[in-house]
Amino acid sequence: MSYNAGRVGELTLAHLWMTLTPTFIGLLLALPVGWFAYRHRRAYPWIVGIGGLLYTLPSLAVFIILPMVVGTRILDPLNVVIALSVYTFALLVRSVADGLASVSPETNQAAEAMGMNGLQRFFRVQLPVATPVILASMRVIVVTNVSIVSMAAIIGVPQLGSLFTEGFSRRQTIPIIVGIGVCLLLAIVLDQLIVRTSKILTPWLPKERA
Repeated sequence: MSYNAGRVGELTLAHLWMTLTPTFIGLLLALPVGWFAYRHRRAYPWIVGIGGLLYTLPSLAVFIILPMVVGTRILDPLNVVIALSVYTFALLVRSVADGLASVSPETNQAAEAMGMNGLQRFFRVQLPVATPVILASMRVIVVTNVSIVSMAAIIGVPQLGSLFTEGFSRRQTIPIIVGIGVCLLLAIVLDQLIVRTSKILTPWLPKERA
Protein backbone atom coordinates (compact mmCIF):
# COMPACT_ATOMS: atom_id res chain seq x y z
CA MET A 1 0.00 0.00 0.00
CA SER A 2 1.42 3.38 -1.06
CA TYR A 3 0.70 4.99 2.27
CA ASN A 4 3.28 7.22 3.98
CA ALA A 5 3.73 10.57 5.65
CA GLY A 6 4.63 12.25 2.36
CA ARG A 7 1.39 11.17 0.76
CA VAL A 8 -0.61 12.23 3.80
CA GLY A 9 1.02 15.65 3.47
CA GLU A 10 0.01 15.88 -0.19
CA LEU A 11 -3.56 14.87 0.60
CA THR A 12 -3.65 17.40 3.44
CA LEU A 13 -2.54 20.23 1.14
CA ALA A 14 -5.16 19.21 -1.43
CA HIS A 15 -7.79 19.08 1.31
CA LEU A 16 -6.72 22.49 2.61
CA TRP A 17 -6.90 24.03 -0.87
CA MET A 18 -10.37 22.60 -1.51
CA THR A 19 -11.49 23.93 1.88
CA LEU A 20 -10.09 27.46 1.87
CA THR A 21 -10.54 28.41 -1.80
CA PRO A 22 -14.35 28.08 -1.81
CA THR A 23 -14.51 29.69 1.63
CA PHE A 24 -12.92 32.87 0.30
CA ILE A 25 -14.87 32.76 -2.97
CA GLY A 26 -18.14 32.34 -1.08
CA LEU A 27 -17.24 35.25 1.20
CA LEU A 28 -16.46 37.53 -1.75
CA LEU A 29 -19.82 36.64 -3.31
CA ALA A 30 -21.77 36.96 -0.06
CA LEU A 31 -20.50 40.46 0.79
CA PRO A 32 -22.16 42.36 -2.10
CA VAL A 33 -25.29 40.18 -2.13
CA GLY A 34 -25.63 40.43 1.66
CA TRP A 35 -25.21 44.20 1.41
CA PHE A 36 -27.96 44.29 -1.22
CA ALA A 37 -30.25 42.25 1.05
CA TYR A 38 -29.48 44.64 3.92
CA ARG A 39 -30.21 47.73 1.83
CA HIS A 40 -33.37 46.31 0.23
CA ARG A 41 -35.36 44.63 2.98
CA ARG A 42 -38.01 43.36 0.58
CA ALA A 43 -35.34 41.33 -1.17
CA TYR A 44 -34.01 39.95 2.12
CA PRO A 45 -36.43 37.01 2.53
CA TRP A 46 -36.01 36.01 -1.10
CA ILE A 47 -32.23 36.08 -0.97
CA VAL A 48 -32.08 34.23 2.35
CA GLY A 49 -34.66 31.73 1.11
CA ILE A 50 -32.69 30.99 -2.05
CA GLY A 51 -29.55 30.61 0.05
CA GLY A 52 -31.30 28.12 2.31
CA LEU A 53 -32.56 26.19 -0.71
CA LEU A 54 -29.07 26.00 -2.21
CA TYR A 55 -27.65 24.67 1.05
CA THR A 56 -30.15 21.80 1.12
CA LEU A 57 -28.75 20.35 -2.12
CA PRO A 58 -27.01 17.02 -1.36
CA SER A 59 -23.26 17.56 -1.76
CA LEU A 60 -22.57 14.16 -3.33
CA ALA A 61 -25.28 14.70 -5.94
CA VAL A 62 -23.86 18.15 -6.71
CA PHE A 63 -20.36 16.68 -7.14
CA ILE A 64 -21.75 14.23 -9.71
CA ILE A 65 -24.01 16.66 -11.59
CA LEU A 66 -21.58 19.60 -11.81
CA PRO A 67 -19.30 18.03 -14.47
CA MET A 68 -22.30 17.75 -16.80
CA VAL A 69 -23.25 21.37 -16.15
CA VAL A 70 -19.86 23.12 -16.32
CA GLY A 71 -18.06 20.65 -18.59
CA THR A 72 -15.35 19.54 -16.17
CA ARG A 73 -14.05 16.02 -15.59
CA ILE A 74 -15.68 13.99 -12.82
CA LEU A 75 -12.34 13.84 -10.95
CA ASP A 76 -11.61 17.56 -11.31
CA PRO A 77 -11.18 19.23 -7.87
CA LEU A 78 -12.83 22.29 -9.44
CA ASN A 79 -16.18 20.54 -8.96
CA VAL A 80 -15.60 20.49 -5.21
CA VAL A 81 -14.52 24.14 -5.19
CA ILE A 82 -17.61 25.25 -7.11
CA ALA A 83 -19.99 23.24 -4.93
CA LEU A 84 -18.48 24.45 -1.66
CA SER A 85 -18.39 28.04 -2.94
CA VAL A 86 -22.16 27.79 -3.40
CA TYR A 87 -22.63 26.29 0.07
CA THR A 88 -20.41 28.94 1.65
CA PHE A 89 -22.29 31.73 -0.11
CA ALA A 90 -25.62 30.21 0.94
CA LEU A 91 -24.65 30.23 4.61
CA LEU A 92 -22.80 33.55 4.66
CA VAL A 93 -25.20 35.81 2.79
CA ARG A 94 -27.64 35.92 5.71
CA SER A 95 -24.84 36.54 8.21
CA VAL A 96 -23.54 39.45 6.15
CA ALA A 97 -26.99 41.03 5.89
CA ASP A 98 -27.73 40.53 9.59
CA GLY A 99 -24.28 41.78 10.58
CA LEU A 100 -24.71 44.97 8.58
CA ALA A 101 -28.20 45.42 10.04
CA SER A 102 -26.69 45.31 13.54
CA VAL A 103 -25.01 48.67 12.96
CA SER A 104 -27.02 51.25 14.89
CA PRO A 105 -28.63 54.18 13.05
CA GLU A 106 -26.66 56.55 15.29
CA THR A 107 -23.39 55.01 14.09
CA ASN A 108 -24.40 55.39 10.45
CA GLN A 109 -25.52 58.97 11.05
CA ALA A 110 -22.23 59.83 12.77
CA ALA A 111 -20.26 58.39 9.85
CA GLU A 112 -22.38 60.35 7.40
CA ALA A 113 -21.89 63.53 9.44
CA MET A 114 -18.13 63.01 9.16
CA GLY A 115 -18.49 63.25 5.39
CA MET A 116 -18.14 59.57 4.53
CA ASN A 117 -19.78 58.40 1.32
CA GLY A 118 -21.58 55.06 1.02
CA LEU A 119 -18.48 53.08 0.11
CA GLN A 120 -16.44 54.60 2.93
CA ARG A 121 -19.20 53.89 5.45
CA PHE A 122 -19.33 50.28 4.32
CA PHE A 123 -15.61 49.56 4.63
CA ARG A 124 -14.75 51.83 7.58
CA VAL A 125 -17.86 51.51 9.74
CA GLN A 126 -20.44 48.92 8.75
CA LEU A 127 -18.17 46.04 7.76
CA PRO A 128 -15.95 46.30 10.88
CA VAL A 129 -19.03 46.30 13.13
CA ALA A 130 -20.46 43.31 11.23
CA THR A 131 -17.15 41.41 11.37
CA PRO A 132 -17.88 39.43 14.58
CA VAL A 133 -21.16 38.11 13.13
CA ILE A 134 -19.55 37.22 9.80
CA LEU A 135 -16.53 35.51 11.37
CA ALA A 136 -18.75 33.53 13.74
CA SER A 137 -20.44 32.06 10.67
CA MET A 138 -17.05 31.56 9.02
CA ARG A 139 -16.04 29.28 11.89
CA VAL A 140 -19.02 27.04 11.23
CA ILE A 141 -18.47 27.14 7.48
CA VAL A 142 -14.77 26.23 7.58
CA VAL A 143 -15.35 23.24 9.85
CA THR A 144 -18.27 22.14 7.68
CA ASN A 145 -16.20 22.48 4.51
CA VAL A 146 -13.42 20.33 5.98
CA SER A 147 -16.03 17.62 6.49
CA ILE A 148 -17.76 17.95 3.11
CA VAL A 149 -14.49 17.92 1.16
CA SER A 150 -13.75 14.43 2.48
CA MET A 151 -16.95 13.18 0.82
CA ALA A 152 -15.44 13.90 -2.59
CA ALA A 153 -13.28 10.80 -2.13
CA ILE A 154 -16.35 8.75 -3.04
CA ILE A 155 -16.13 10.06 -6.61
CA GLY A 156 -12.34 9.72 -6.66
CA VAL A 157 -11.12 13.26 -5.96
CA PRO A 158 -7.90 12.85 -3.93
CA GLN A 159 -7.75 14.46 -0.47
CA LEU A 160 -7.85 13.23 3.12
CA GLY A 161 -11.12 11.42 2.47
CA SER A 162 -9.15 9.11 0.18
CA LEU A 163 -7.66 7.55 3.31
CA PHE A 164 -11.17 6.57 4.42
CA THR A 165 -12.02 4.83 1.15
CA GLU A 166 -8.63 3.13 0.97
CA GLY A 167 -8.87 1.88 4.52
CA PHE A 168 -12.40 0.60 3.96
CA SER A 169 -11.58 -1.16 0.68
CA ARG A 170 -8.44 -2.77 2.12
CA ARG A 171 -10.03 -3.49 5.51
CA GLN A 172 -7.30 -1.50 7.27
CA THR A 173 -8.05 0.81 10.18
CA ILE A 174 -4.81 2.83 10.27
CA PRO A 175 -5.54 4.95 7.15
CA ILE A 176 -9.04 5.66 8.47
CA ILE A 177 -7.74 6.70 11.89
CA VAL A 178 -5.03 8.87 10.32
CA GLY A 179 -7.57 10.49 7.98
CA ILE A 180 -9.97 11.26 10.82
CA GLY A 181 -7.18 12.58 13.02
CA VAL A 182 -5.75 14.91 10.38
CA CYS A 183 -9.23 16.17 9.42
CA LEU A 184 -9.98 16.96 13.06
CA LEU A 185 -6.62 18.69 13.47
CA LEU A 186 -7.19 20.69 10.30
CA ALA A 187 -10.63 21.80 11.46
CA ILE A 188 -9.31 22.83 14.89
CA VAL A 189 -6.38 24.79 13.44
CA LEU A 190 -8.56 26.65 10.92
CA ASP A 191 -11.16 27.40 13.58
CA GLN A 192 -8.52 28.86 15.89
CA LEU A 193 -7.05 30.92 13.06
CA ILE A 194 -10.45 32.54 12.56
CA VAL A 195 -10.74 33.16 16.31
CA ARG A 196 -7.33 34.86 16.31
CA THR A 197 -8.25 36.86 13.22
CA SER A 198 -11.47 38.00 14.87
CA LYS A 199 -9.54 39.27 17.90
CA ILE A 200 -7.13 41.18 15.67
CA LEU A 201 -9.89 42.75 13.55
CA THR A 202 -12.12 43.62 16.51
CA PRO A 203 -9.79 44.97 19.24
CA TRP A 204 -12.63 47.04 20.72
CA LEU A 205 -14.56 43.96 21.84
CA PRO A 206 -14.08 42.83 25.47
CA LYS A 207 -11.70 39.92 25.89
CA GLU A 208 -13.20 36.64 27.06
CA ARG A 209 -12.19 35.53 30.50
CA ALA A 210 -10.47 32.18 30.77
